Amino acid sequence: MAVARHAGSKLYYTIGEVAQLTGVKPHVLRYWESEFKLLKPRKTNAGRRAYTPREVRLVFAIRKLLYEERYTLEGAKKKMLDLRRSGDTQLGLPFDELLAKDVLGSIRQELKDVLGLLRADT
Repeated sequence: MAVARHAGSKLYYTIGEVAQLTGVKPHVLRYWESEFKLLKPRKTNAGRRAYTPREVRLVFAIRKLLYEERYTLEGAKKKMLDLRRSGDTQLGLPFDELLAKDVLGSIRQELKDVLGLLRADT
């Protein structure tokens, strides 16, 4: 997970890197861009999306609202607007904590997969 190790040092992330960091598929990220006005990654000269660390934090926040807190899309939009007005786009969680939780979840799943393979071989 090279992307996760250097997450704090990069200026821009590709859509694939953001998908890997956040666990949100690229087609969902593109859809969210059309729904959430705050999520507007710039495009490179080649037409590829370039997400800033701020936009990665927004993706984590949107994911938390939709997947963990079970907001509807409209409810999440309203909550994001309220958070923007109050200046909080991370829902009280720092970026590093969100990233660490995500990485640990990925590692846990990979270990379960390996354990399943080992049990299947015996």
